[in-house]
Amino acid sequence: MAATLPNPSAQFQFDRTRLAAPQVFEHMRDQIISMALPPGTVLSRPELALQYGISQTPVRDALMRLAEEGLVDVFPQHATRVSRIDVALARQAHFLRRSVEVEIVRTLAGAPDPGLVERLRATVARQQRMLELDDLAEFTANDQYFHRQLYEAAAVPDLFGLVRRQSGHLDRLRRLHLPIPGKANAVLRDHTAIVDAIATGDVVAAETALRDHLTGTLANVEEIRSRFRDYLR
Repeated sequence: MAATLPNPSAQFQFDRTRLAAPQVFEHMRDQIISMALPPGTVLSRPELALQYGISQTPVRDALMRLAEEGLVDVFPQHATRVSRIDVALARQAHFLRRSVEVEIVRTLAGAPDPGLVERLRATVARQQRMLELDDLAEFTANDQYFHRQLYEAAAVPDLFGLVRRQSGHLDRLRRLHLPIPGKANAVLRDHTAIVDAIATGDVVAAETALRDHLTGTLANVEEIRSRFRDYLR
């Protein structure tokens, strides 16, 4: 039986220059993607409002946005729960992300930028340090930043947000995969291969490295399912 939410607002501070609803949405989304709020967790609107110290209206709006991304299931007059991971939706998100990012790395490798290569290598180095510290949360944050840098360098930064909004189920699957032995090191190897290909202007190698990088989690979905059967649908 799922437990109720412990305290989502712990260590959370509102930016008083912004509306509350988007901030609650972003914070809860991060908690869901990181698996701090695992599938099946009950989300009580009154309890959330109390814990965040706000009215129920922005909480309702945040939950509606989470529902639109398929990250929560809303049962009117009954309950709202964090949804189970939908593997079919994860596969669709993977198709979208692969299609976009293949073109991005092809573009970047076609016109190598030494400054970009230096910045990407610095991000990979930070990931390496986070792995050594066993800080998977920061490792994941730098993973996201690595890919954001690619989108920005290719002058399509808005597509990062578009792909991210479609990738909630895929990102949760990846978060479950990350602690499995060998996965984090594979991410580092893949990122290094992508950067090396961009640095040398090898378009084919950049595309191949990107494809290899993005196939790892879905190729191991049955192993993930065997470990977290209650989390997947």
